Amino acid sequence: MQAWFETDLGKYMLMREQDWFDAVSADLFGFNAVQIGSCGVDFLRANRMPQRFCAALDEGGLRCQPEQLPLAGQSLDLVALPHVLEFSENPHQTLREAERVLRPEGRLLITGFNPLSLWGARRLLRRQETAWPWNGRFIHLTRLKDWLALLGFELIGGRMACYAPPINRAAWLERFAFLEAAGDRWWALGGGVYQLHAVKRVHGMRLILPRREGRWLTRPAWSAAPRQSIQRTNDTGGSPPAPPHQTS
Repeated sequence: MQAWFETDLGKYMLMREQDWFDAVSADLFGFNAVQIGSCGVDFLRANRMPQRFCAALDEGGLRCQPEQLPLAGQSLDLVALPHVLEFSENPHQTLREAERVLRPEGRLLITGFNPLSLWGARRLLRRQETAWPWNGRFIHLTRLKDWLALLGFELIGGRMACYAPPINRAAWLERFAFLEAAGDRWWALGGGVYQLHAVKRVHGMRLILPRREGRWLTRPAWSAAPRQSIQRTNDTGGSPPAPPHQTS
């Protein structure tokens, strides 16, 4: 992967992804942030959290599988997944691990290759190719959104990028540079790469516990207090007058 980032096409994609990570992560605050995979590139360089580190299977400071993170639950404020899901053996489990380690209201940044694009078409035409990134399993954006919704994430931002054809020639990529602006307007879902910003939502609840062990409340907690009778007195301080006698 790192070698591919040195090619003309890799530089083209990396520049657009780095710009997006810089713009989004710069204003995300907290204490702990982790980037999973692609440790050769610091996608969280613009973030200002005091503890930032990278985790990967074969590179970086923390060596681990993305499906099994050796991190405590609800210990992170930001998790970045740059092209991790399409190369994971179990992408849904990777998302579950990201949800587990994130605090409530924690942020999740994801980039992935769009199968419904010229980049996805090239992968289909060269299924036998073993080079990165064409050996990955590109995930449909709608499926990824469903997974995030099931795990309690809410999408709060995102965009497409890399509308130019996947041609590994800098001169041709410059000729197709006009597609970046035109793509957002006329072909919004046709970018080669999607970029998603999600937040972990945890809905509050109020537990109803027994008053004593094995004994629940005998009446609802919202029932009104018993009414207190108020005895009215007349002006002289005596007993209230008797009601008048009614005759048929």
